[in-house]
Amino acid sequence: MHNSLLAMKTLERFFLFCSGVDHSILEKCPTDRNKYMGIGATVFFTGLLAFFSSGYALFTVFESYPAAIAFGMVWGLMIFNLDRYIVMSMKSYGKWWRDWLVALPRLALAVLLALVISKPLEMKIFEKEIQAELVTMEQEVFKQQEDRVKERYQARIDELKAQVAALRAEIDVKTAARDQRALMALQEADGTGGSGQRNLGPIYRAKKADADQAQAELDALLATALPQIVEKEAAAKSLEAEVQTAIAGLQRSTYDGLAARMEALERLTSKSQGILIASLFITLLFIAIETAPIMVKLISYRSPYDYLLHEHEHVFEMANLEKTTLLANSVKNKLRYETETTAHMIAASIATEKALIDHKLKEKLEDLKNKPFNWKVGQA
Repeated sequence: MHNSLLAMKTLERFFLFCSGVDHSILEKCPTDRNKYMGIGATVFFTGLLAFFSSGYALFTVFESYPAAIAFGMVWGLMIFNLDRYIVMSMKSYGKWWRDWLVALPRLALAVLLALVISKPLEMKIFEKEIQAELVTMEQEVFKQQEDRVKERYQARIDELKAQVAALRAEIDVKTAARDQRALMALQEADGTGGSGQRNLGPIYRAKKADADQAQAELDALLATALPQIVEKEAAAKSLEAEVQTAIAGLQRSTYDGLAARMEALERLTSKSQGILIASLFITLLFIAIETAPIMVKLISYRSPYDYLLHEHEHVFEMANLEKTTLLANSVKNKLRYETETTAHMIAASIATEKALIDHKLKEKLEDLKNKPFNWKVGQA
């Protein structure tokens, strides 16, 4: 029983620490304890979710548990510290417009943090669907790679096949002409065509000569075209073999990175309205969790803790104002004293110097008046 109470007290102190509350002020208003415990618990669990989110995101990249745990701890602590600072810096001034004005930038930051935290966890929640989509995307990538390889050879292969087709068409034309002329000569010989008379006369011999000429042209064409056909077909097959070799040598790396998973999730949300709605609600849930401490402070009435905190800060502010005002007045009086006394001393020094100069001039004039005049010097 004692151990459980001790654990509860420790947990309570920890959640109060997470809320950023001042314990010395909170001791004077115990009714606010549960409120700030709830705020602290929300801040803690937000940091915990950030740890799992960033750890999973890093594991999909490096597939290393130690690296994922280490980075997750750093990221989770950073998010925890930011949330704690956001909540701790929120103060209730008793005026709703001023409270909202102060809260707006903090709410914007909280929403941004919620979006960052929620995305990796969304990918984990829809992991099966994402894996299936990744298979499709991987096949599309492989197909694109194969198409790019084929594009490099396809023009030459098509050209060779077109040349072979042209040669075969020319052979077919020559063969048809030869068969037609041979048939005409045969029909002339047996009387079934031509003149209609069965004989081997001059008409037959002329048609037989045409048939022999067509046969000679066909033989000449076959002698030159058949080797070219064999050569070009062999070249086309060789290029097709190179295509297959190049395709077999393509890098078939697993398409399973973080960017690929985010793209797969985006494709799923664009194709499936159910997944889109689920993804939207997950994001809204994290936004609600992240902004909950700020909203609690905004919608709550000013509690005794807020009044005591304001009184404490106001006392310090007034004491500081008094100290700085007295110091400013002291400096101002000292400057005034130094300025006026220095000006008076300078004015007195100037007056003294003027009096001395006047006295010396007066004495000089008296000496000149009393000194006898030398007539000789004057006549000269």
